[in-house]
Amino acid sequence: MLKRTLFFGNPYHLHTENLQLKAACKESGEIKSVPIEDIGFAVFEHPQITFTQSVMQLLAENNTAVVFCDAKFHPSSMLLHLDTNQVQTERFKAQINASEPLKKQLWQQTIKQKIINQATALNKAGKEGEEALLYLSKQVLSGDSTNQEAQAARRYWSKLLGENFTRERYGNEPNPALNYGYAILRAATARALSGSGLLPTLGIHHRNKYNSYCLADDIMEPYRPFVDLLVVDMQKQNLNCIDLGKQEKAHLLQLLTQDVIINGKKSPLMVALSQTTASLSRCFEGKGKRISYPEVV
Repeated sequence: MLKRTLFFGNPYHLHTENLQLKAACKESGEIKSVPIEDIGFAVFEHPQITFTQSVMQLLAENNTAVVFCDAKFHPSSMLLHLDTNQVQTERFKAQINASEPLKKQLWQQTIKQKIINQATALNKAGKEGEEALLYLSKQVLSGDSTNQEAQAARRYWSKLLGENFTRERYGNEPNPALNYGYAILRAATARALSGSGLLPTLGIHHRNKYNSYCLADDIMEPYRPFVDLLVVDMQKQNLNCIDLGKQEKAHLLQLLTQDVIINGKKSPLMVALSQTTASLSRCFEGKGKRISYPEVV
């Protein structure tokens, strides 16, 4: 079942009643109701949103990814349930005990698929450079020891967004739009990992001790080109890629429901993430050897 994405950009008071989320607009008084079980993702942007404790409790029990925004209306933190899988303890142990050779093999798969998706994204955007990236994808070794990811990134960004573009966290257009999209993707990935009984903190490659979502940062890599294409589409529609308004954010939130190809079948991205994280769990447990990653349609 495809879960719903809710975006709260106005002042609301939220409470629960009979397992329904009740959202009362503080300006108009209008009340909307949504079954908690239907919600997969919720973004709280307005500083005057209030809620009862039962709202957060039930959203957490439903494994809803709840994202809170900062004073600049950018995603800044998220709420995840700590107990979302019946065999969570066993999967934690398998993840913690994963060998370095296994993690290097998984990272090799991850980077190879990321570069392949970047190549397809260039082709879909009508840009040159697909063949060069596909060649680099074939050169990725265990653990990406020769850093093909960085070589591919230099070619990819210059072809996709121009020779003068520099990918930076606080850079010029369209970096703000990319950052917003990646923040949404990161939250959705962390939700899927938790749903598969894995620790989003313990990565296979990222190891920053100040990063609480190292594994989410690992697993989202092949999904990044889906965000990139949404941003390219924003530019084509002359949407604002610096000061993001409701229209721009709604466009980026389409990420979670857009179609991807995974395991040979078309699936919404949010559903594909669950398939990816479930396959990763099988790899940790020795029941599989490959992570199921999506392809750009």
